[in-house]
Amino acid sequence: MNTRLAPGWLAALFLLSGLPLYGQSHYDPQKAFSPLFYTAKGTLLRNADGAPGPAYWQNRADYTVTATLDTAGKRISGQVTITYSNNSPATLRYLWLQLDQNITRKDSRSNTMQAPGVPDSGNGFVMEQVSVRQGNSWMPADYRVEDTRMKLLLERPLDKGRQLQLRITYRYYLGKSGGGGRSGYLDTRNGRVYEVSYWYPRMCVYDDIRGWNTLPFLGSGEFYLDYGDIDYRVTLPAGMIVAGSGALVNPEAVLSPAQQQRWKQASASDRTVFIRTPEEVTAEMRRPPAGTKTWHFHMKNTRDVAWAASAAFIWDAARINLPGGKQAMAMSVYPAESAGSQAWGRGTEFMKNAVEIFSQKWFVYPYPVAVNCAGAVGGMEFPGIVFDHWKADAQSLWMLTAHEIGHNWFPMIVGSNERRNAWMDEGFNTFIDIYAHEAFNNGEFAPKRDGEYAPAGGNPAEEILKVIEKPGIPPVLTTADAFLGEDDHPVEYFKTAFGLVLLREVILGPERFDPAFRQYIHDWAYKHPSPEDFFHAMENGAGEDLAWFWRGWFIHNWKLDQAVKSVNYTDGDPSRGALITLENLEQLPMPAIVKITESNGKEHTLHLPVEIWQQGREWTFRSPTVSRVTSVVLDPEKQLPDINRNNNRWPATP
Repeated sequence: MNTRLAPGWLAALFLLSGLPLYGQSHYDPQKAFSPLFYTAKGTLLRNADGAPGPAYWQNRADYTVTATLDTAGKRISGQVTITYSNNSPATLRYLWLQLDQNITRKDSRSNTMQAPGVPDSGNGFVMEQVSVRQGNSWMPADYRVEDTRMKLLLERPLDKGRQLQLRITYRYYLGKSGGGGRSGYLDTRNGRVYEVSYWYPRMCVYDDIRGWNTLPFLGSGEFYLDYGDIDYRVTLPAGMIVAGSGALVNPEAVLSPAQQQRWKQASASDRTVFIRTPEEVTAEMRRPPAGTKTWHFHMKNTRDVAWAASAAFIWDAARINLPGGKQAMAMSVYPAESAGSQAWGRGTEFMKNAVEIFSQKWFVYPYPVAVNCAGAVGGMEFPGIVFDHWKADAQSLWMLTAHEIGHNWFPMIVGSNERRNAWMDEGFNTFIDIYAHEAFNNGEFAPKRDGEYAPAGGNPAEEILKVIEKPGIPPVLTTADAFLGEDDHPVEYFKTAFGLVLLREVILGPERFDPAFRQYIHDWAYKHPSPEDFFHAMENGAGEDLAWFWRGWFIHNWKLDQAVKSVNYTDGDPSRGALITLENLEQLPMPAIVKITESNGKEHTLHLPVEIWQQGREWTFRSPTVSRVTSVVLDPEKQLPDINRNNNRWPATP
């Protein structure tokens, strides 16, 4: 039995010589374990156990979009009809929409931060007509565009349980890098590759936490959207292939009979099958078809859609096997420059395996296709489709593919607010990537490495110290746009993911973490969780009070420094067990992992719970040893982010 001894007892003990040096403790247990962590109790909207409550509601936005791509003018012209359903208890007197393409205007808030006073150049969305349907008639809407947002005043307020329709006719120019770097085009030898996102006006979210979520699009924070069905048509030159989110509704109108047959073959094949071969690409370049074609897609229960188009696309696909006998299709589209067995020739293999791994471990992929597109965008996610860099080799393409399609779980299925809480999608997704790297092809590209602070062969528990110890580094719970560019990846991605690894591997164990995490995903699928919902869900699912961990790792940037302070024997008798004193020198508490070696050769690895630090900065326990202790080592596998390992070892002397 572990026994905590008062300091006065130590004077009666025989103190061994050769103690390691340790510093002054800065640890305050009242600060670490303060009981007032949660700011709100559970309600009918959001349960105290972290699940949506019986009265939980969220609004719905369904879209019908028709668009034309003018390849000569690099212009997209479109019309979107939005059916907006007010499921909230409030009467809405106005609506807010996102106009993210307006970030390209010179007078956008993002650009004004860099160059104030520069007049607008006419970029961004041009609104040709904005209408609200009243009865059977469309009436001009009263609206005002403010930066990347549009406020629409309603002549007739929208009551609870009612819906209305908006119709917006618009156009904008597709830049080489647009939409905050999330769309654009790439010139290849067989034609230009277009990647198109943030391409139609979208509803802001009205929720029970903040009401209207109207943070401007500044480039770093991504998007927060309601769910609905999206039906869209894209018209462009007949020789181009379109890859898009959702199901292709009219394959017979846009694919040749041979391509339709290959599509059918790919849908039943675990091996990659060409739908459009490299030979067809070059043949059509010599004899481009005339006229235009309209590609029609439909996607159910989604936050968004995106698409890519090119006459240069090689197109291949394979079947995705999902739990419960369900199936989907993995696809890749890429130019000839990207082809090869050590590059995009494996794109569909990577996509298929990533979706199968995530589906088996966490939540079944819900969409009919998962598309991998090679182009100018280095790595960006959308429901059912991802944009990855055309120059990626096999290893980097696997990393990109797994990460970007992993976003279909966070935040496309679990619909968190990326613009405010980027860690809840980037960090969670990086976390599940770690295990996907281990699972894919017997760990072909494992372990997952992230950036300059994670060289090959390094230890993440030591690499994270570069993040934690950086002066002025923001905590994880920081709004996405508040990070310096050099800090967002280390904190949002790496620190969040490593924190979840600590929670899974050290604090809870997989047997408690995994069911709780799966339940969180299941409960908040197609809904909008807050950070506190996640905290509640993990605590209730795992049966553990983790406020100390959320406070130290996510809300603050506390450091960890555990030390072996002393080893003593009662009455100088090693056969009665050693009394080992540990000390916490910094503010972050953690469970202690202690490896003890005896002179008789026996080794003991003991796991002490975090509660040892509730009462003070020192803890003394009796070890199960029967001979002289020769070594005491804290965290022998180096799993914890301890900032000073020099005091983790007790080297006894005879």
